[in-house]
Formats: sequence, structure tokens, C-alpha cells
Amino acid sequence: MAELHTGVGRQRRNQPWPRPRRIATLSVHTSPMHQPGTGDAGGMNVYILEVARRLAEADVEVEIFTRATSGDLPPVVEMAPGVTVRHITAGPLEGLTKEELPGQLCAFTAGVLRAEAARPPGHYDLIHSHYWLSGQVGWLAKERWGVPLVHTAHTLAKVKNAQLAAGDRPEPKARVIGEEQVVAEADRLVANTRGEAHDLIARYAAVPDRVAVVQPGVDLNRFRPVPGDPDEGTVAARYRLGLPTRGYLVAFVGRIQPLKAPDVLVRAAAALRERDPALAEQMTVVICGGPSGSGLDRPAALMELAASLGVADRIHFLPPQTGDDLPALYRAADLVAVPSHNESFGLVALEAQACGTPVLAAAVGGLVTAVRDQVSGVLIDGHDPVDWARALARLLPDRALRRTLARGAERQARRFSWDRTVANLLDVYGETVAAHRERLAARLACDAAFSCTW
Repeated sequence: MAELHTGVGRQRRNQPWPRPRRIATLSVHTSPMHQPGTGDAGGMNVYILEVARRLAEADVEVEIFTRATSGDLPPVVEMAPGVTVRHITAGPLEGLTKEELPGQLCAFTAGVLRAEAARPPGHYDLIHSHYWLSGQVGWLAKERWGVPLVHTAHTLAKVKNAQLAAGDRPEPKARVIGEEQVVAEADRLVANTRGEAHDLIARYAAVPDRVAVVQPGVDLNRFRPVPGDPDEGTVAARYRLGLPTRGYLVAFVGRIQPLKAPDVLVRAAAALRERDPALAEQMTVVICGGPSGSGLDRPAALMELAASLGVADRIHFLPPQTGDDLPALYRAADLVAVPSHNESFGLVALEAQACGTPVLAAAVGGLVTAVRDQVSGVLIDGHDPVDWARALARLLPDRALRRTLARGAERQARRFSWDRTVANLLDVYGETVAAHRERLAARLACDAAFSCTW
């Protein structure tokens, strides 16, 4: 059995927990069928999809409930054997932001409850909700179905507001209250890192024994270095994507929004030009992703920033990459930059490292777990472009150092896998189901004896 820890680090007892037969996964605001890097789709989408597939391979059926956003998709889609996606109609198919979705939670909940009502009693053994909006639905569904609720926040409003990017909008009070309610009602809270577990306990008064740390993984079959000469692999990857085959390449992969801070990398390119013009002329920054969140307010803002700083000729924009093109982009890069103001974990950092590419990341959130400073990459305190330019000036010309970090990146990534994640989640699920059954049995015993009040 994989080892699990609570948020305070106490090892859970080792015993064969019962395995759930069917799990209802709730993902209100984004579907695992959406392309990461666009809209609200990102690491959470990857997480839900990878976990669902592997749960099904372990003979645990998964039904994913998400909001319908297109009339082109049928109400029910089988994504993989044992994995079903149910599109619930809740509001207009398009045009709703995350901020507008709370007004559709009643409609979404009704759709979820109707789907369960068409099943035999006891169809689901457990609910796993993702993000606070789903947690609100899960809170009601668990009461209706009489099953336990496991919740993963992925991001927390109080943490985001404490690390807000300049000019970004703070998360509303309604979300903070909603998260507090879900934390209080969930049977188990799954945190991606010990830091997130600490935030749940310290900022949201979560009961420590209800918090479990389960780290996300990376698909080591898809994300891996190219066999053979790494230089030849880098050139081939650049050629495939239409990128410059000569010079240095630094890549940003993710949604283009203030939280992800791609502007820090653009500003660092300008700062590097002032510090070392010759080196700056040899560097291309690739921004791969689409506008999202508050970035939708000014979708061309990053291009305008690059032009105003005089580095537009050094910035190359790519749409979100699918299939084998995403690993190719990681392999094409000398460095992958993750300058986010907050990350619950940082799957991009893991994917890049799995491809043998060192990561330059902000020392925030889960990135301090995903990246080993000076071993698999470099962590930077803060978001000062001058500091980022200094790191670029140190790393790019030092081929030997980058090679050492590349080897460390591969080793670091191998510590994480989705199989390990799912093994740990199954322990959480089993323990949660067992505790729920124990409570029900105790309640029935007391009711039979007419001697207890609840």
C-alpha cells in the first residue's frame, strides 16, 4: 500500500481499506475533454482525466459530471472504458465565466441528482469534487445520496488573494465563504502538497485528520527525453514546431492570465537585453497558451507589452499544443519558465522535467515541491524581472550546468507518476468509505437501542 500522510504528517495505519465500485467526479466549471491552456482548462483537467483513466483500469468506474458548454457533444460520452462524462445543462452553453457560474449551481445540482435518481439506490460509493464550485454541489449530493464526499480544492481563494498579481482581480468573498463551507462539510480533503494541507488547516480551520496529502503525477510514457543525442532531439523538436533551430529557447506553457505571470518572462527578456544585449539576441521566448480568466479582458496585452518593451522580435506565440507537440515543445526548450504567482502544484514543471528540460520557477505554492532548487531547476524568490534576467544570464550560456540540471530534472520527474497518485487516492477513498460505514453502523446501533442522540 502506498504511504499516506495527513496535513500534519502523521502516517495513516496500514490496513486493507474497502475499494469503491463507482465514483461520481464533479467538475462544474471545466471538462476533462477541454484542451488545457485554453479558457479555464489547465492542470485540473489533466488531473481529473489521468486519475479517472487509471481508476477505471483498477476496476473502479468513474462518472464525471461537468457543465455542458457545446451543443456538439452528446449528453453522455464514454472517454475510456469505465470512464463516462455527463454533460449537465446549466445556463447557456457558452459565454459564462467562473464568476457567473454560482448562479447556475442549483441547475447543475438538479441535473446531477436526476442522473443519480435514474440509477438503482446506492449506485455511487463516493463523490470526489474538484474546485470549490463542485464542492458546493458535492455537499448537497452527499446528503441526498448518503455517501461520503472527498474534495480537492486545486486553488484556494485566501492563498490567491495573498499572492495576487499586480492588476489582477481578487477572488470574491462569496468564493471564500463557499470554500469554508466545503472544507467544513467534506469527509476528506485531498491536498496536492504539505503546503496546501497547511493552508487548509491554518487558513480554513480544516480538521487535520481529515486532510490527506496526495501529490499529482506526470505521464512518464508521454513526457520523456528523446533517445539518443539530446542536441539532435532539440533541433528536431524545434523544426517540427517551426521554431528557430539555433540560439537559446525559453518556453512558457499555460493559460495567459496575470496569475500565471507570462509578463514576468517578457519583462525579463527586456531586462536581459539591457544586461547582455548579445545574449538577448540569441534568445527566443516562446509563449504557448491562450487567454484565460482576467486575461480575457485584454487578450492582446502580452503582445502589446512585448512591443512596448522593444522585445517583440524575441517573443514567439504558439496556441495550446496537443498530442505529441506538447512534449516536443518541452524538448525544444533549453529552459521552461513557470513564473506563476501561485500554483497548487505545477504540472507544467513536472512535464518539462520529465522531458529532460530544466525549469526556472517562482518559489511559490506547489512549485517548491515539483522543482528541486539547483538540482532539477532553479527557484526564484519573487517576480522581479531583473532577478529572472539574472538567472537567464547565468543558465543559458552554461551548457554544462544545464546538462547537469537536465539529468536532475529527469530524476525528479520519476519520483512522480499518476499510478502512484491513484494508489494513494484509493487509500483515501477506502479509508473514507470505511469511516462512513462505521458511522452508519454506530448510528443504527444507537437507534436500535434508543439510547443515543445525534
